[in-house]
Amino acid sequence: MPNAQLHRIKTITEYHRVMGLPKPEHPLISVINMETITHMFGEEPTNLIFDFYSVSLKRDFGAKIKYGQQAYDFDEGIMFFISPGQVFSIEVKSGTVLKRSGWMLLIHPDFLWNTSLAKNIKHYEFFDYSVNEALFLSEKEEATIIDMMHSVEQEYQSRIDKFTQDVMIAQLELLFKHAERFYDRQFITRKISNHQILSRLEDLLTAYFNGEEITKHGLPTVTYLAQELNVSPGYLSGLLKSLTGLNTQQHIHQKLIDKAKEKLSTTGLSISEIAYELGFEHPQSFSKLFKTKTNLSPLEFRQSFN
Repeated sequence: MPNAQLHRIKTITEYHRVMGLPKPEHPLISVINMETITHMFGEEPTNLIFDFYSVSLKRDFGAKIKYGQQAYDFDEGIMFFISPGQVFSIEVKSGTVLKRSGWMLLIHPDFLWNTSLAKNIKHYEFFDYSVNEALFLSEKEEATIIDMMHSVEQEYQSRIDKFTQDVMIAQLELLFKHAERFYDRQFITRKISNHQILSRLEDLLTAYFNGEEITKHGLPTVTYLAQELNVSPGYLSGLLKSLTGLNTQQHIHQKLIDKAKEKLSTTGLSISEIAYELGFEHPQSFSKLFKTKTNLSPLEFRQSFN
């Protein structure tokens, strides 16, 4: 859809507002009955980016969703997973009225910080472009997933106490484990990703930020990453922009902020120590970038967990 507009939705609250839904009962996680949506993207050509995880369960949708250059048809019951920052588009079939039926589970990444799922969610391949099939469910499997979504909804609708987040994290992990089981049932073999560069970039950035390179040499440059991937810097940024809506430099900063959040929420290192470990010569530069990207200072982010 070359003429489609790119629409980025940064928060779950914004998604509720755009879709004509009441304000979410929890700002970082929401279960949505799609029959309650009063507006739906898709009437016009639209490319979308969510800054949160989306798990959708739809049937007889009357539209195709294109994600990572792969089109998914919702003529049958289907489960579909989208990671934060990934571009997807909705195409309504000619002469079809788009049906608002099914369920959605939205999870903001900040809900996961300082939990086991913050790291483990990256291990579920169905959130990655490398999986180019959506998940088809039997009626029994569909009922199982919907029940789990309802359990999450009931938990955040109850009185919030010190156990609430732990319970919901456990519920989410169980839901993802079932999805993983259903995928294994559906696919005997996995198809090779058509987006190997994107997958290799993620692996390269993860290794760089988890190793000693970041402390020794600072943030990786666009040129360095392009050389490692055997493509030109311009080609790499253009490819990433078309697939994720972010250029290479923005991917670097996104990985940096994720690593900083991990250190702030799981270690006792000072802000200065974290800045130095992440390759910053001056902690003030780290703090400024962190606040620009998150609207919180590193200290304010850390204090939110106390």
